[in-house]
This record gives sequence, structure tokens and C-alpha cells, in this order.
Amino acid sequence: MVRKPKLSPRKQTVQARSAVTVEIIVEAAARILEERGLEGYTTNAVADRAGVSIGSLYQYFPNKDAITIALIQRETADLFADVERASYEDDWRTALAMMTDAGVAHQLRRPALARLLDIEEDRLPNHAREKSVVDVIHPALTSVLSKADLKIDTDLETLAFDVMAITRGMTDMAGIRQELDGIALRSRTRQAVFGYLGLTPPKA
Repeated sequence: MVRKPKLSPRKQTVQARSAVTVEIIVEAAARILEERGLEGYTTNAVADRAGVSIGSLYQYFPNKDAITIALIQRETADLFADVERASYEDDWRTALAMMTDAGVAHQLRRPALARLLDIEEDRLPNHAREKSVVDVIHPALTSVLSKADLKIDTDLETLAFDVMAITRGMTDMAGIRQELDGIALRSRTRQAVFGYLGLTPPKA
């Protein structure tokens, strides 16, 4: 039987010093990805940027994928919180707009990093992650769309995937173009999402 590689941190970050070291390593990984891309993203490069030995790095993370997973979880934590907050809105239009805005904010906070982590998340095995972006956002969007009286002959799950694709596509391209005007991008993304659904977006 082929043994699956370990992708979770080796040491529990109970002690404050361990938690700080883990965060330093994870942030170092983020900066290496932003500056050098996937080609320059190695455990040696991360250890060097973090100011720790490669042996120390492996005490906390068994391999590079484990570091990547920790980074994905850190970077998506705020996104998941924003989506959860939006899901409690009584008005579904407001909830949908807030979820779209959350996607834009997430991608634009560190656009180069966000694009590369999207690629890595698609590559990593499903069992490696506690929750993926699709696991969290798709059911939330489906639930919001179920409250709308839409005149579209498409099932709700597909519509939710389409909304995710529109938001991700527009924000990815904005990142490639190095667009920094988040307000304008948020407005255009709302127009695209609501327009696709045959609706008028609420004012930002």
C-alpha cells in the first residue's frame, strides 16, 4: 500500500515560541512566492528568508506542500469569515453583493500571492485541506441564490459555480494588470455577477 505523504505540521503550536516560528516560516513562504513565483519556491529559500535552518523548518513542516497548506489556510481565513457574515444577511441581494465584495477584497489584498495559491490549491489533494474555498463559498452562494426569484433555466449549484468563476476571473485579470482601484473593480464585478443573473446590483 502506498503511504500518503504527511501534509500537516509536525509540531503543535501550543507554545508561544513555536507559534511565532510557524508564522515567520509561513510569511517567508508568502514573500518567496510573491517575489520568485512557483519556480523559486523551495524549502531552502523559505528557510533562508525566515532566518531558520532547514532542519528547524522540517521540525514544523514535513515538506513544502505542508507549508503551502498552512499559507492557504491563513490567507483564506478572513475570506471565510466575510462569507459567513454575509450569509446571515436577511436580504439575499445584500448577501450576494457582500460575498462578491469579499472575493474581490481577498484577491486584491495580495494579488500575486492569491493567484499562485489558487493554482496550488487546485493541485493539492483534497484530503490535505481542512476546508477549500469551494467547500465554503459554493454552498453559501447556493443557499443565497435559493432565496432569489431568478428567471434563469439553470440549476442553483451551476449558477453558484458561475458566480465564483466570474468573480475569480475578473479579480485574477485585475491582479495581472496590477489594478489597484478596488472600488472600481468591486463595482464592475457586482455588475457582471448581477447582470449574469438578470438583475440590477445594489449600490456599493
